[in-house]
Amino acid sequence: MSEYQTHEFDVVVVGAGGAGLRAAIEASARGARTAIICKSLLGKAHTVMAEGGVAAALGNVYPEDNWRVHFRDTMRGGKMLNNWRMAQLHAQEAPGRVLELEEWGALFDRTPDGRILQRDFGGHRYARLAHVGDRTGLEMIRTLQHRMVGGGSIEVFMECTVNRLLTDDQGRIAGAFGYWRETGRFVVFRAKAVILATGGIGKAWTVTSNSWEYTGDGHALALWAGADLIDMEFVQFHPTGMVWPPSVRGILVTEGVRGDGGVLRNAEGRRFMFDYIPDMFRSETAETEEEADRWYNDREGNRRTPDLLPRDEVARAINTEVKEGRGSPHGGVFLDVASRRSADDIKRRLPGMYHQFKELADVDITKEPMEVGPTCHYVMGGVRVDPDTQAASVAGLFAAGEAAGGMHGANRLGGNSLSDLLVFGRRAGRYAAEHALGLGELPVLDEGQIAETAAAALAPFERERGENPYALHQDLQATMQELVGIIRTEGELKSALEKLGQLQDRAATVRVEGNRQYNPGWHLALDLQSMLAVSECVATAALERKESRGGHTRDDYPKADPELGKLNMVLIRRDGKLDLRREPLPEMPEDLRQLFEDK
Repeated sequence: MSEYQTHEFDVVVVGAGGAGLRAAIEASARGARTAIICKSLLGKAHTVMAEGGVAAALGNVYPEDNWRVHFRDTMRGGKMLNNWRMAQLHAQEAPGRVLELEEWGALFDRTPDGRILQRDFGGHRYARLAHVGDRTGLEMIRTLQHRMVGGGSIEVFMECTVNRLLTDDQGRIAGAFGYWRETGRFVVFRAKAVILATGGIGKAWTVTSNSWEYTGDGHALALWAGADLIDMEFVQFHPTGMVWPPSVRGILVTEGVRGDGGVLRNAEGRRFMFDYIPDMFRSETAETEEEADRWYNDREGNRRTPDLLPRDEVARAINTEVKEGRGSPHGGVFLDVASRRSADDIKRRLPGMYHQFKELADVDITKEPMEVGPTCHYVMGGVRVDPDTQAASVAGLFAAGEAAGGMHGANRLGGNSLSDLLVFGRRAGRYAAEHALGLGELPVLDEGQIAETAAAALAPFERERGENPYALHQDLQATMQELVGIIRTEGELKSALEKLGQLQDRAATVRVEGNRQYNPGWHLALDLQSMLAVSECVATAALERKESRGGHTRDDYPKADPELGKLNMVLIRRDGKLDLRREPLPEMPEDLRQLFEDK
């Protein structure tokens, strides 16, 4: 058997984005010996790409905002498929987490009287997003890292990939197996609890805002360890990613551009979002350009612009405009802020966007519109967790952030991701520490699991001929982009599952050259296992949900089905095969249900 290093901790956190950092800080503060593992360098987590702000009902701009309104917005944005308890906890605790971040040194933009400034975002009734220009995620990571490093008791393992969770003979978490990306050497982390905070799955699609780390690691690790996944059919395509030049296609354009007055136009110059207002939001959405423009300065007497409808609605509208021939020259639509704000105002409020387009696309957004289009951005589905503790269905396993499912239902509202990271990262850290400190000894490792995982990881080096991992990844991305994209049909989903089966067979014969020292081809060969497993989950759940709801649009079932709106799709792996079951949503208490009546 291959040699490996061993480290021992109470709690191991996999992932060093906002959720992972907040979880590690909390676990350590509660007395647990804590480690955090990151696939890249510390500080490079994808959280830095969350630009617009963190949603919390602080009430600094609109005093009438409160957690109940935030809860209602989140549930309606998720098309009522959210776990109500998670949405409630999130709305109630988000303000405290933002103020905590401020106490730890986060430098938020300010109102004239010195309070945290909040901006408008799609689906939020009031200006609710606390922000740092358009670089909020970067400030969050800076603040959390400073807090974590300043504590001095959390061990950090950088450039290390975890590719299997280890369990004992009772099925409880016993640790994690991984390898150092630089040397290729194996490492085993013995632990009483593991928190998955690994982010999303976007690298299985061709056009995505996600960074290279987002290969569905946490989702797959949980699935292989016997945990449930939930809501995997719901993949969010952010409506505004860069579409030109090709080298930057998919890079995110913050919703803050629209929150600060930017509008969407088609090739005819028309503000087309007025044609796509759904009934659920009609009573609170402006029906004329004049009313929409007045709303920015007078919220009491006017309704909000349809440019700030929830992301799923805007993405579908853009997709339709392009499909019907009214798109921009490069297959998107135009996002215009140049005619809406002064150049100085744009540079002050949106410095990241100004720099991004100027440097990468040679477009001056103070003078001309941006070309934007939908890009695979976020997965609402993830590990099914207890809403209060973030515990998964496997003892000792916890999940937070994008790796956890349930909070966002069928569609996530912009800004809710960053407050989700803080609220549930903290809860995961707290309860993982409680679980770990409540155990006596470390669970016993199964050496057979370690030997099996090591052998599987090294197999690509031992084949004389086989599949190229890069070609395989390209074929996977094409399959998901074309057949499991923003618009789906039964025939395409069945075809996708057939092709995914073929890709899994090909992945079993993948071959890499060279040695184990920093070998990107080998890394991709291992990441493909996660991406293929998660892609099968998405396609399987999407085929089962015969309706259109939130981030899941079926061309053959264009309307929402009230009966399916009462069900979650839950996936688990049994005897090496994926098993899907329908489960009813948890029943919402009467006092919360009344918030949705006559609104």
